[in-house]
Amino acid sequence: QVQLVESGGGLVQAGGSLRVSCAPSGRTFSTYTMGWFRQAPGKEREFVATISRSGGTTRYADSVKGRFTISRDSAKNTVYLRMNSLKPEDTAVYYCAARGATMVSNFPYEYDYWGQGTQVTVSS
Repeated sequence: QVQLVESGGGLVQAGGSLRVSCAPSGRTFSTYTMGWFRQAPGKEREFVATISRSGGTTRYADSVKGRFTISRDSAKNTVYLRMNSLKPEDTAVYYCAARGATMVSNFPYEYDYWGQGTQVTVSS
């Protein structure tokens, strides 16, 4: 069982930056592929970014490519999502997710564990 705890959300003006973090419990952090998803009010949960176990492979949604960066620090047992040039349409609850499989994935149903989410609000 893995518990994921997100932090770092908040309110930021359009064009600003924010970094959200996710700290999985346990000593098996390096065995999980990690992902970030988001859900805006009235919308389905959507893929944002994913990173492989080694950190060598990353994938991004087209809507955030070039603005967001996913990374992981095994020493700190933490995965990060750095968000730059934020837009009002980035406003959502951001969720961290973990999957035991090796390959990265864009699909929420392929992830085994989820955090409680952290709110990111971008004002115009």
